[in-house]
Amino acid sequence: MQYKKRITIDKIAKIIFKSTGYLVLALLGGIFFMLLYNAIAFFLEVSPLDFITGSQWNPTAAEPAYGILPLIVSTSIVSLGAMLIAIPLGVGTAAFISEYASPKLKTVLKPTIEMLAAIPSVVIGFLGIVLVGPGIADLNNLPNGLNALNGAILLAIMALPTIITISEDAIHAVPQTYREASYGLGASRWQTLRKITIPAAAPGIIAAVMLGLGRAIGETMTVLMATGNAAIFPKGFFDSVKTITATIAIEMGEVPYQTTHYYALFAIAIVLFFMTLVANLIGEYFINRFRKYHAA
Repeated sequence: MQYKKRITIDKIAKIIFKSTGYLVLALLGGIFFMLLYNAIAFFLEVSPLDFITGSQWNPTAAEPAYGILPLIVSTSIVSLGAMLIAIPLGVGTAAFISEYASPKLKTVLKPTIEMLAAIPSVVIGFLGIVLVGPGIADLNNLPNGLNALNGAILLAIMALPTIITISEDAIHAVPQTYREASYGLGASRWQTLRKITIPAAAPGIIAAVMLGLGRAIGETMTVLMATGNAAIFPKGFFDSVKTITATIAIEMGEVPYQTTHYYALFAIAIVLFFMTLVANLIGEYFINRFRKYHAA
């Protein structure tokens, strides 16, 4: 009797967990097809090639322009700039916490870093306006600091808790026998960390970086407040930019319903969806390569 009850509970649990998995896929598919349905209405009026390669975004002009290329480049510059800052800081901090920090320091440092993730994005954006932006302007003799560099610094701060936490878990999960074997061959702690521990933890570290990149690409409020929101083709990190997420946030509340401009925002969302998807697929590719390398 007890055996039959356990089997029944296992079957029910299996059905519940399978249903939740399919529900997530259904929700993701529903969001994608909703975006695609509205984007098609836009592409019936505007050529997809002109949309992707156009160098001007000005939907409210007398002759509306729906070129998304400046928005794509702006989003890429800010996100990649954030990763250039966050990856070395994040992985370095994770390595310090896992390999060098004392147990007492680790119990204080790790929860403190994780608490950074709880800071609202509007607060980070406010700090960018009143602190980071003026500092950038003063150091580089600029009229204001609302530019891509400001956004990259703020997004790096927001991505750090994710990168540090997951990277530290990945480094900590490397078997101790790897380290002991390296020490037994005469390697120092630094050599072991650089040539043994971090390569062994690479799949987890790459996953952390991809999650941080996803956070940077999809962030809205911070870049809306700190990057200047100029829909022009940026030439560098000191130019004001307008990201895809900021464009949707600014214009969706004011655009007339079921107009070309309205449907254009869904087309932008589709582009953002694919940018995030490509980043995840690239991360998954390198994760699988490292796993096969270690398995061999």
